[in-house]
Amino acid sequence: MQKLKILPSIITALTALTLNSCSTAKTEQYEATALTSYTWQVKYANDLTSQPRPRIETFATTSVLNRNGVKPSGEVIGPDDKGLWWPTVPPRPSVDEVEQRKKSQSEAGKPELVKNVKYKLTYGVGNSQQTLPTNYDVYRQVVKAYPQKTPLELTLGVNDNSVEKAEPVSK
Repeated sequence: MQKLKILPSIITALTALTLNSCSTAKTEQYEATALTSYTWQVKYANDLTSQPRPRIETFATTSVLNRNGVKPSGEVIGPDDKGLWWPTVPPRPSVDEVEQRKKSQSEAGKPELVKNVKYKLTYGVGNSQQTLPTNYDVYRQVVKAYPQKTPLELTLGVNDNSVEKAEPVSK
């Protein structure tokens, strides 16, 4: 019962700490990128059904850098439901390639095609420029603001290590 009385105090302290650790920045100079990629991976283990941490080997990878929602040059697929452009799918690893990486006493899983996106925002304030990881929502907000160069207010994450939110502000 004593633990239940302490819990609200801990939650309040953590919330205050989180809120105090975030800051904001206003900028008119920004670029959002989304690195889309396809990667073939194969899991290897002595027993694929019971081994909790199989070894994962990466084979071919292709990627495309999306900038501010503009169609990238070259051969791309899309845009998808989120407005992202994707690379062509890399060649699937052959049976020989999969078996070459197999160690004795281990078995190989089936090749899996992994889809990944990494979002980043580069922005300038004064003479300094910063590039931080971000999320899809921030990327989309920048894509919408970019053509008009609308100023943005950015909410930075804990220790200013990421961009959590972007909102348009009037000039």
